[in-house]
This record gives sequence, C-alpha cells and structure tokens, in this order.
Amino acid sequence: MIKNNYCPLNYTMNLIGTKWKPLILFHLLNGALRSGQLQKHISGISNKMFTQSVRELEKDGLITRKIYPVVPPKVEYKLSARGRSLEPILRSLDQWGVDDNLK
Repeated sequence: MIKNNYCPLNYTMNLIGTKWKPLILFHLLNGALRSGQLQKHISGISNKMFTQSVRELEKDGLITRKIYPVVPPKVEYKLSARGRSLEPILRSLDQWGVDDNLK
C-alpha cells in the first residue's frame, strides 16, 4: 500500500540522485569492474566519495561487491538485478546528453 505522502520520484532520487551514483551504475552496465578500473572511468571522483557512493549503492541493493582473498586485495563491483533494472533509465539519460550536445 502506497502512503498518501509517498513520492516515487523522491524515493528514486534518494537512491541514485547524487553526482556520482548514476555514473557508477552506468559504467557497470557492461559488466563487473574492479574498483580501480571503475574509479578510473569516473573523472574527478575522490577516493572518499567513490568509497561512500559504492557503499551506499551496495547497502541499497543496487550493486554487489565481491572480495577476492588475494594479495594485493581485489574487489569487484557489479550491478545486482535491482541495479540492472535501472538500465533503460541510465541509457536514456546518456542518450539525452548525446542528443542535447549535438544541438
């Protein structure tokens, strides 16, 4: 049952509406990436913001993290099924940016 004051857009924006989360999710659309690889795809993100963002995305069930017991440590992120459900939205946002840039 949906509450009277419930706003679906507000709910969604609370999950993915930061500067970095949509970029992290977008770069995981093509498959799992090691943390260093993923961070390199996102120009300008600090280590602190990267760590905070992936932790929140993991906590919200949008990505999964796999830690390999090797030295040096290897951590890999990938979209969960819930995160994968955002693919059409993320691809649409990307295409909108392409189209708007061509105007």
